[in-house]
Amino acid sequence: MGEWRILAILVGAGLLASLRPAFAEPLAGPVAARVERIVDGDTVRVRAQIWIDQEVEIAVRIDGADAPELFRPRCPAEKAKALEAQAFAGAFFPDGQAVLRNVHYGKYAGRVIAQLENSAGDDLAEALVEAGLAARNGARLWCAGS
Repeated sequence: MGEWRILAILVGAGLLASLRPAFAEPLAGPVAARVERIVDGDTVRVRAQIWIDQEVEIAVRIDGADAPELFRPRCPAEKAKALEAQAFAGAFFPDGQAVLRNVHYGKYAGRVIAQLENSAGDDLAEALVEAGLAARNGARLWCAGS
């Protein structure tokens, strides 16, 4: 392979790497946000201020907590616990203000994964787990025998 071909391949590879989507790199934050809607216990839609006079509305999957499923529960007990987790998450943001930290792209289109805090600096994942409304590491103990 000629030197020019090798150079062209290296330049092309560098160009492709520079075109990588901006969301591929984690954003440490803090990112100020306003809670728009509580989807369920571990997913919240926010309007986040990403730059001066620039905002984006996006779903945020809470990092570090797995709440019961609201939309596809495996049993009535899970549905009841999911409604409780949703109400808890709503009350967690009394003034509607939130802060996102360690934001990274989620595996599902249209949402990110992040730590989410209220205006007092309390972490939603921690609070959900402490209240028994979410589990760590995907441990789902909402239905008997699961």
